[in-house]
Parts: sequence; C-alpha cells; structure tokens
Amino acid sequence: MVGFSGVFDFLDGMMARLLRVYSELGKQLDSLADMVSFGMVPGVVLFKMINKISITCGEDQFSTTAISFVGFLVTLFSALRLAKFNIDTRQSDSFIGLNTPANTFFIVSLPVILSLDSSSEALKHFILSHNFLISLSVISSLLLVSPLPFFALKFKNFYWKDNKIRFIFLALAMLMLIVFQFAGIPLIIILYIVLSIINNIVTRAKGQATSEKQNS
Repeated sequence: MVGFSGVFDFLDGMMARLLRVYSELGKQLDSLADMVSFGMVPGVVLFKMINKISITCGEDQFSTTAISFVGFLVTLFSALRLAKFNIDTRQSDSFIGLNTPANTFFIVSLPVILSLDSSSEALKHFILSHNFLISLSVISSLLLVSPLPFFALKFKNFYWKDNKIRFIFLALAMLMLIVFQFAGIPLIIILYIVLSIINNIVTRAKGQATSEKQNS
C-alpha cells in the first residue's frame, strides 16, 4: 500500500501539471495525504519494531512503551518537513532535506526484508537491534529537515546533459532491485542520498569555477 501511495504521489502532481489544474488547495491536500502515508506509517512501523524487540528482551512495560515512542520522531519531523516544503518556494525542482516518500520506503522495507527467507541471520540481527532502530529514527528525522539539497525525479526534458544524475540513479536503482530484490530498497535510498551529496559538490564546484572565470 505504501508502494501504491508512492506511485499516486508521483502521478497526482504530474497530472495536475499536465491538466494545468495546480492550486494551493491541491498542494495542501497533497501534503495532508503524505502525512498519513509517509509520516504516520513509518512512525508506526518503527514503534512496532522497537516495541517487539523490547518485549523480547524482557524489559518492563513502562520502559518498553517509553523506548518505542522514539519511532514517532519520524512522524513529528515528517510533519515539520511537509510544512516547510509547502512554504518554501526554492523546492520546485529539487528538495531541501530528504523527502518523506524516500524516508518511508527505507523504513517500511525493513520488516519486509525480515520476512524473507533469503535474508541472512546476520542482517536480521542487525536490523532487530535497539541501537540500529533508535539511531535510524533519529538520523532519518534529522535528514528530513536538513539543509542538504536532494535532486527530484522530475524530468523537464530527457536530454542526458540536463538529467545525468537522474538517469544514473534510475539505472543503478533498477540494477539493485534485480540483484537484491526487496533488500535493495534501503540500498537505493542510501544511493539516493550519496548521489545527492555528490551532485551538490559537483554543482558547487562548477558554480565557483564559473564565478572565478567571470571575475577574471
């Protein structure tokens, strides 16, 4: 269902632009829908996973509940990220901060990976640990509201020159899905973060070179 939400989240904006029915109301409704699919859902998933580990470890009920609520940090920061997106005019062609669908796909892929017989015991043990899940809750929350620019998968044209980073990402993402299947989803999100950082460095370097050339 999260996968369907991701598809529809991509299509609704595209259809609005094609039909020229983009409005401020639609923008707000889009974020309200995102808050459920990509805000509440990942928070619940992390809450349930941390809670399950705490119960298995034999912790008392109060400690179990208190620790588990760390997962809802993602929900709170998703709300903040979506609100910032709605009032930030700089995010038309790219994102500032990790977008909520990408963050959600990473989180919801974890229980899917745990359910696969092909997943190694070492991987399952790593995922089902307090340190990993609590760290994930905190780090992903901070990435949602970070000032780091992330490229968007919006194609104004299909020229290689204008979309190199998008084509590279999509090709590597398809390769990861073929090789690793569901286990490739978190790797794809990590790839997205890494490529965004590289793209920012390259873009900044080009901008500085152009500025120096003009000044000289």
